[in-house]
Amino acid sequence: MSDPVMLITGASSGIGAETARHAAREGYRLALAGRSAERLEALVQELGGAGRAIAIRCDVTDNGEQKAMVARTLEAFGRIDVVFANAGRPGAPGGFSGADPDVWRDMLLVNVHGVALTAQNTLPALRESRGHLVLTGSAAGRVTIPGSMYSASKWAVTAIGYGVREELRGSGIRVTLIEPGMVDTPFFDQPPENALAPADVARSVIYAVSQPEHVDVNEILVRPRPAVES
Repeated sequence: MSDPVMLITGASSGIGAETARHAAREGYRLALAGRSAERLEALVQELGGAGRAIAIRCDVTDNGEQKAMVARTLEAFGRIDVVFANAGRPGAPGGFSGADPDVWRDMLLVNVHGVALTAQNTLPALRESRGHLVLTGSAAGRVTIPGSMYSASKWAVTAIGYGVREELRGSGIRVTLIEPGMVDTPFFDQPPENALAPADVARSVIYAVSQPEHVDVNEILVRPRPAVES
């Protein structure tokens, strides 16, 4: 089969799952990685079964599991054309004065270390395909948010995106930072007001990866429109 292959981390829900649905409609075969094997398997069936998608249980903080994720994708499909490093965790209340440092550690391992591991482990396959690396940053990675370690983690993702792009200059690999504002995802116990839907972010990803080869979309900053005053 010649259909392109997209690998998505954090694919079991939210932005990752919705991007998988949009990518499937665009003809991609999909490697769906995440922590919930049950949700991933359900999504595989939704998207056409084993011929079109595979589920890979992966903790992105574990380098061995990331290596196995890439190997499993190449075994199933023979190539990787797009990598969407999307796995992430929310922050903790309390600011720098009172947040739980254990929550900080877990979040930073996923949001920063996990993203870097995904990039490192997939770059050999992307060099072969002259593919596309897409990172989920955040509008929070472009502004100062008082007391927010989550914002700091997304500033780090912004830096990773910039640094990887320069490292790969001339390789044929494109690198895109997707930087959404507030998104209604499972991060929140209660749906936030005036937020983007996961599909809004998914469309941004598809826009970036569907451009002609000579077009490199470096960043997409997408926010919900401010509430209209009555």
